[in-house]
Amino acid sequence: MTSSPASARQGEPWQPPAARPGQGGSLLDLETLMAIRNLELRARAVVEGFWTGLHRSPFHGFSVEFTEYRPYALGEDPRYLDWRRFARTDRYYLKKFEEETNLRCYLLVDQSRSMSYGTFSYSKAAYAGTLAATLAQFLYLQGDAVGLLTFGDRIREYVPARHRRGHLRQLMHKLEQPSADTATNLAAPLQRILELVRRRSLVVLLSDLLAPVQALERHLTALTACGHEAVLFQVLDPAELEFGFGQPAMFEDVESGRELYLDPVTARKGYQQRFAAHCAGVVAVCQNLGIGHRQLPTHRPLELALFDFLRERQHRGRLIRRAGSRRPRG
Repeated sequence: MTSSPASARQGEPWQPPAARPGQGGSLLDLETLMAIRNLELRARAVVEGFWTGLHRSPFHGFSVEFTEYRPYALGEDPRYLDWRRFARTDRYYLKKFEEETNLRCYLLVDQSRSMSYGTFSYSKAAYAGTLAATLAQFLYLQGDAVGLLTFGDRIREYVPARHRRGHLRQLMHKLEQPSADTATNLAAPLQRILELVRRRSLVVLLSDLLAPVQALERHLTALTACGHEAVLFQVLDPAELEFGFGQPAMFEDVESGRELYLDPVTARKGYQQRFAAHCAGVVAVCQNLGIGHRQLPTHRPLELALFDFLRERQHRGRLIRRAGSRRPRG
């Protein structure tokens, strides 16, 4: 499956699933969140909700990496005392952490026409744009430099990674720009980042990834070969995953404009098999290259998507450190 999603033009419309109450609780309701017109306010609400939820959870300190011990000094925070080490040595030691600061991150956001598809009151593009704004807000508050590149069938906007007053607002303004592009060209943004960014950086790609896997693999290989770290968020509407349309209807490819009349009940099995094969191909590429990949249906709360990002960063950091700690024998 490499084509963009089709939308039913007549017949019984696909009904999206109800909001997942099990995912909710104190999490922000997505319909309410997306009704906020100002993107910066939207992102701020997600980040604040994330921190509130995190402080009520057992995941304190999960976004930093443990590095070593050091002796405890009177007056320091005792929360990080290692009691097992105390039991062995009868001395107090603190766990020392290396904070994930001074990071340079580039957000690559897909604004092609396939991203305009959505069965909720918001589209994939709105969901991806809000997640990008949330990541930018979070990283900026952490003191990290954040850049942005938006694309469709061509490069649309580019903002270098910086951390200074007014920069975050500039990113939000670029993310709010509507797109008139058609096809998804994943090669262009990955090539452009390689041309523009020389220092080792984190590259976060937000897209439905509805493009040939072979081209994606080629450019991701070049990205990782240059020392960059990458995380892919595959943003998909539940209809693309389930294809739950009921009645025969005319479907239109939102990127090419091609129309096709079909019976969804008859076509569902073949569609799901091809779509699953495409997604499995994306996952295999990421696993082979050591790239983080998360599939995000657009009903997943954005606080959990932010948690996915930080958990992926922690996981990849551990893998890098573990690989770097190996020493040749002899």
